[in-house]
Amino acid sequence: MASKEITSLSKEEFQNFMDSIDIILSDCDGVLWRETEVIQGSPEAVNKFKQLGKKFFYITNNNTKTRSEFVVKCKNLKYEAALEDIVCTSFLAAVYLKEKKFDKRVYVIGSEGIIKELEAEGIKHCGIGPDIMDGDELEMVVNFKPDPEIGAIVVGFDKHFSFPKLVKAATYLKDPNVHFVGTNCDTERPSPNDNKFPGTGCFIKTIEAASSRKAVMLGKPEPFLIEYISKKFGLNPQRTLMIGDNLTTDILFGKRCGFKTLLVLSGITSKDDVNAMNASNPDYKDLAVPDYYINQLGDVLKMVSS
Repeated sequence: MASKEITSLSKEEFQNFMDSIDIILSDCDGVLWRETEVIQGSPEAVNKFKQLGKKFFYITNNNTKTRSEFVVKCKNLKYEAALEDIVCTSFLAAVYLKEKKFDKRVYVIGSEGIIKELEAEGIKHCGIGPDIMDGDELEMVVNFKPDPEIGAIVVGFDKHFSFPKLVKAATYLKDPNVHFVGTNCDTERPSPNDNKFPGTGCFIKTIEAASSRKAVMLGKPEPFLIEYISKKFGLNPQRTLMIGDNLTTDILFGKRCGFKTLLVLSGITSKDDVNAMNASNPDYKDLAVPDYYINQLGDVLKMVSS
């Protein structure tokens, strides 16, 4: 079935659509903001959803911040959010290990958002920050002495990703009892310009290749998140809407959950992608097709007020 532009709906069709929704789950980067800049009209759209009685939750694959830090970011960008309204993958990493009754040390390839969430659960960690290599790569491999207390590798976005970190992760993962946790599979982040912005999935794929192991993935569109939000929010899938900018994470997640789906074109996915998908381009045959799409979330306001 082809994706339909939501602004093409009649007033009655749009009202029926809105009446069919109780809960809205929304991606953040590319939908509500691009890194540090708010996407025009999105805060007003979110406020309108809430005024209409919809429950609104922020579901992000970003792992660079804690939930508390996302609350602050939302406030700074004119969104209202409480801690319980937010699910991010740094938090999910701590949830996952807690569920496993993990009591060893985590080697983290990522940023401070992950270690803060681990610390909140009393989970020990190491590895954060730059790992400078003394000498050449051979010396590094020869001289590395694995820490026997490491029981898990958690991988998120790491601006200090390096050969020493790759060696250490792959070495620890030789032990099948060491957990291999990937926060999210996104290989690209919404870029503030025309340059490519590689994402966490690139680091995970590199470590998977080096270790000959597959990570347990936590964020959209993976089963762990599906199970988590189903328990936490008590969702009725038929009355839930997933909003996102990425076909392979947000929209696929929504489809797997049985939610209604709305794609926005203010992030990763372009109108050309939608046109190719609707034209049954074979390059797009494996992508989840959203029920609806819209240029940016703020355009919903025109539909509500019309």
